[in-house]
Amino acid sequence: MKDKHKVNREIFETWPIPKALTELALPMIFGQLIILVYNLADTFFIGRTNNPLMVAGVSLLLPVFNISISFANLFGIGGGTLISRLMGAGRDNEAKSVSSFCFYMAIISAGSFALLMYAFMEDILRILGASDNTLIFAEQYTFCVIVLGAVPTILSMTLSNFLRSTGYARQAGFGISMGGIINIALDPLFMFVLLPKGYEVLGAGIATMLSNVIICSYFLIMIYRVRNSGILSLSIKNINPSRKNIYSVFAVGVPAAVAVTLFDITYIIIDKLASGYGDIPLAAVGIVLKAERFPLNVGIGICQGMMPLVGYNYSSGNFKRMKDVLNFSRLVGLIISFASVAVYEIFAPNIMRMFIEDLQTVELGTNFLRARSLATPFMFMCFHLVNFFQAVGHGDRALFLGSARWVIFNIPMLFLFEYIFGMYGIVWTQVAADILMATLSIVIYKKFEKTLNPLSSTE
Repeated sequence: MKDKHKVNREIFETWPIPKALTELALPMIFGQLIILVYNLADTFFIGRTNNPLMVAGVSLLLPVFNISISFANLFGIGGGTLISRLMGAGRDNEAKSVSSFCFYMAIISAGSFALLMYAFMEDILRILGASDNTLIFAEQYTFCVIVLGAVPTILSMTLSNFLRSTGYARQAGFGISMGGIINIALDPLFMFVLLPKGYEVLGAGIATMLSNVIICSYFLIMIYRVRNSGILSLSIKNINPSRKNIYSVFAVGVPAAVAVTLFDITYIIIDKLASGYGDIPLAAVGIVLKAERFPLNVGIGICQGMMPLVGYNYSSGNFKRMKDVLNFSRLVGLIISFASVAVYEIFAPNIMRMFIEDLQTVELGTNFLRARSLATPFMFMCFHLVNFFQAVGHGDRALFLGSARWVIFNIPMLFLFEYIFGMYGIVWTQVAADILMATLSIVIYKKFEKTLNPLSSTE
């Protein structure tokens, strides 16, 4: 019987680029779409109450949830990309040590975040824009999804990255998909059957938390099953990474976490600015920020499939194959991005009415969604190149690009556009900022590419 670990190496080394990217990216794209669906499911089912205050309360948690993703990126992407590079260099024992180190660091970080959120929940939600009308709903959802659910959520995303980075993309994608399907099934059960009317938000939170516990258990079982590959380990006995490898984890993981945190801060600012125009605009923005994520999640799945291939071939010195993977994945992502813009422009009212029937919320959300969707291709270019630099271990470039997008362009322009154009300036900022950022990203990549040309190898 052919060794599974050897099959994984063939994916990295010899499979045609479209086939290899499909093998690694398709399960992740599917998983990302399921994530999108179950994130939207809470908003969808809560929207069935036709209560904008409930929708607004749940929408406030998105920035807090994104912080949990930043911890998962710190050790999932920081550790996962390093594991791929160590595999490419033939240093499997070091990869095993890195996986153990990142696993336990993720647990510590998640537990600390949950305790912090529990201690300062009301203050944090007030800062995010919760009003007296929306606070109770925001607290119910936060307690379930973050206080009780932070550890399983962060571990699930971290372990998924480990599996994907070693070629087990199907298993990683299946786990993510399973969690989403379970959450969709549990949402109406807890919201409309098990709990009394008025507690729909609490029911949605319980459903989300339980689904994350289930998929975390699945990923733990999968890591245990593939332990014989010699790459992944969760044993505390293997926590002995070298200082160089610890530095490498943080060199890539910190920029990945910072990018999500700055993205999160931007969402906080958007919510805060939108809340200044009332609860209805806040609810409309909250729906739009979730509804617009279809092409973004597909793009994330493409990048997740790209990163192990890029990291492995960069480390092994096969720069031609590395660049071929980058170019092909970019082409696929841009085609999907432009197609998504067309869909949003045509069907924006229908998409909004999927979540809520309130006419004013639908009208505002339609205009917001059409404006923000125009940024989709440029947005993909931005995070595609950030993920490339993460994959090859150049955390400095990833940090600069990830930070510049928000600190130099997006956040200052949010305040400027809102001051000049009012409420609609908030949603038009994304287009202007990402056009500028995509241009800068391409310039930096072209300079990096020139350093590889003299060393480029062929297959």
